[in-house]
Amino acid sequence: MRITDGHLDGFRHAIAQAVAFTEEHGPQLMVDVFVDEERMLAHSFQLYRDSDAIRTHWRLSDPYIRGVMEHCTVEHFEVFGAPDPDIVAALTTPDGDSFPVVISPRMAGFHRLGGTAATPRPHSGEPATAG
Repeated sequence: MRITDGHLDGFRHAIAQAVAFTEEHGPQLMVDVFVDEERMLAHSFQLYRDSDAIRTHWRLSDPYIRGVMEHCTVEHFEVFGAPDPDIVAALTTPDGDSFPVVISPRMAGFHRLGGTAATPRPHSGEPATAG
């Protein structure tokens, strides 16, 4: 996401609210947001179990997504996996604007998710890791 000039503080506040809400109510298995203040870019990584989880996220989080989008624009969007066709068709901003989307189907892999959640380390410079 490209953070709008003069909106960094508003963006940080909106992201904090969105992530807090999602941690409490959302279906995501993981959410991490990183900010490159020098280039005014933010990267949000979200991991979902399946397309139904994405639909649930969209339904629950729309007001928070709109709040974040008041402070940025989507420059590039990458999806890793094979979401349902309706998910791909709906990949637009809350106002219906399109943005570049790349979908990379999974070839191979595994995960060791489970157990404890990531420990947030705001502004520490160290990545948060899952235990």
